[in-house]
Amino acid sequence: MTKKKLIFIINPVSGVFKKGNIVNQINSYIDTNLYDYRIEYTEGSGHATEICNREVENGANVIVAVGGDGSVNEIAKGLVGTETCLAIVPAGSGNGLAHHLKIPLNHRRAIEVINKFNKIKIDTGKVNDKMFVSIAGIGFDGLVAKKFAGSKWRGFLSYMRIVAENYPNYKPKKYEIEIDGMKITKRALFISFANSDQFGYMAPIAPGARVDDGLLDVIIMEKFMLIDIPILANLLFWRKIDKSKYVEIYKGKEITVRSKKKRWVNIDGEAYKLSKELNVRVLPQSLNIIVP
Repeated sequence: MTKKKLIFIINPVSGVFKKGNIVNQINSYIDTNLYDYRIEYTEGSGHATEICNREVENGANVIVAVGGDGSVNEIAKGLVGTETCLAIVPAGSGNGLAHHLKIPLNHRRAIEVINKFNKIKIDTGKVNDKMFVSIAGIGFDGLVAKKFAGSKWRGFLSYMRIVAENYPNYKPKKYEIEIDGMKITKRALFISFANSDQFGYMAPIAPGARVDDGLLDVIIMEKFMLIDIPILANLLFWRKIDKSKYVEIYKGKEITVRSKKKRWVNIDGEAYKLSKELNVRVLPQSLNIIVP
């Protein structure tokens, strides 16, 4: 049997993991009867996509993102519309897509999932010219993504510190929203476009979202009182955030959002300042991925 060509791409600064341990586990547990494999390290923003483009041309069967949602996004950019499969060894902070797909956070078990080579096709999305795999959004989560990217600390506690520092004085913005022709005008804390069900950190903001239904879930969240945080936290935990009076969720294929100013946009955890009009669309069945 001809072995499959597999490339691990490691982001050496992603999340809060020990890089040496990851390499040892790859060498110990990858199935060398199934795969010829090699390990590559990224050297900066965009490098993972460059590696992907090159390796797809060279006939790679599987490219593994060893990192968080930002690393997954960079690698997926080079794989959308190709036959090459994405796989994930979660090693980031939030690991939203991995949580959604039930890919183990334990590295040995994640590698064992890759060894089984169970692949499916999933949707991806685009905001203007920026592709996302898991979730995108505008408003408060875009601001948090910007500040988190600039923080020297990673992990959940750093993320929550940024939220706590910026939430009290954040003023909801007015948006004109169009979802498959349906128009809404709303002042919102944030608007999220969800392919998977969560931001990461096991926070399912879109409990009904599926990565293979050809639709994006559009979550419009109003600003809530601090006294309501325990209730909202419970709703998140029980996957019932859609029951909150502060949340509206719609499904759609093409979404337009307009605001008076350019706002920070969260694209799979990375922050970008895009135009005043966002054109969001789903790309159905556009990415091959290995899942449990």
